[in-house]
Amino acid sequence: MSHGPRSGLAAVSSALLAMSRHLEVRDVLKTIVASARELLDAQYAALGVPDDHGGFAQFVVDGVGDDQWKAIGPLPRQHGILAAMLREATPQRLADVRRDPRFEGWPSAHPDLVDFLGLPVRDGDEVIGALFLANKKCSKPEGTCGFTEDDEELLAILAQHAAIALTNARLYERSRELTIAEERSRLAHELHDAVSQKLFSLRLTAQAAARLVDRDPSRAKDELQQVAGLAAEAVDELRAVVVELRPAALDEDGLVATLRTQVQVLDRAHTARVTFTCHGVRALPAAQEEAVLRVAQEALHNALRHSGCEHVDVTLERRGGGAVLRIDDDGSGFDPRVVRHAGRHLGLVSMRDRASGVGGRLTVESAPGKGTTIEMEVPGG
Repeated sequence: MSHGPRSGLAAVSSALLAMSRHLEVRDVLKTIVASARELLDAQYAALGVPDDHGGFAQFVVDGVGDDQWKAIGPLPRQHGILAAMLREATPQRLADVRRDPRFEGWPSAHPDLVDFLGLPVRDGDEVIGALFLANKKCSKPEGTCGFTEDDEELLAILAQHAAIALTNARLYERSRELTIAEERSRLAHELHDAVSQKLFSLRLTAQAAARLVDRDPSRAKDELQQVAGLAAEAVDELRAVVVELRPAALDEDGLVATLRTQVQVLDRAHTARVTFTCHGVRALPAAQEEAVLRVAQEALHNALRHSGCEHVDVTLERRGGGAVLRIDDDGSGFDPRVVRHAGRHLGLVSMRDRASGVGGRLTVESAPGKGTTIEMEVPGG
């Protein structure tokens, strides 16, 4: 290899170990592009995971700042060199990507890419990603590519291990989803068996008390006390099950990572564009985090299922020691003055209850044809 000690076996080994250390798909993608950019001494690196609609389900870059990335705009489509890498599944090493006949331009805020090295990431016969580097940091004569055959060989090794790491991360996420689904099913059965039995007994006891009110008030009073006891037991059973239903991902990953993952899943599953932005939010008490997550889920469900929106933006930002959740959609909206019908239909009552239950507040702004904004503020610990 011709890149000095940083591209030796120790450096390559470190990069491969870093890839295999992560289990979340997004973390694996970030590690792959960062390792590739460092090992091959490139200014930019990126990895795109294609979707089935001509775009990318995920697209991770390294070497581009957050402000510039936002200015670039939407994720790229599968066109030009990227499409060739995915369709032909062959390496692409170019002295100047802009002079290639397949080049179709990029947004004005996009950095200038010159020399270019790209490879497909393959899992067997399936192309599951496109990994590429640009702007080799070395002196090179005009019109020549700074990336060498050695670079291409090294990137091919990284791409092979990237495919393994990415496949393992996907399998992990799927297995966790199955585990969570199985756990939900188990708890649903427990809820039905435990609470419904208590409620059935409560109903029978209440009926007995009603029959005794006139002819034996003393016994009726005893029966009513038993009703109160059964009701308290039912509440305790329900509370225990609800505590168990706290999302596993929330316990393991925290609120920010869980929200980001759910938004990414919804973005892939719906035609509407769903985005997530977070600004300086620290860990919140468990009750607050769960309330924020549940309200976000309810609001996203409403927007994606009922509003006919094209875009939903989820923002979570720090405010004092707490946080503010904001969900904006450009859908059909509704008249908030029609509180009774709209509130029940869209789950606004339960969302307000969740907010107030943790010392927070929920506000709703909407108008017919103007979209909807739901904002929830919760205190910290």
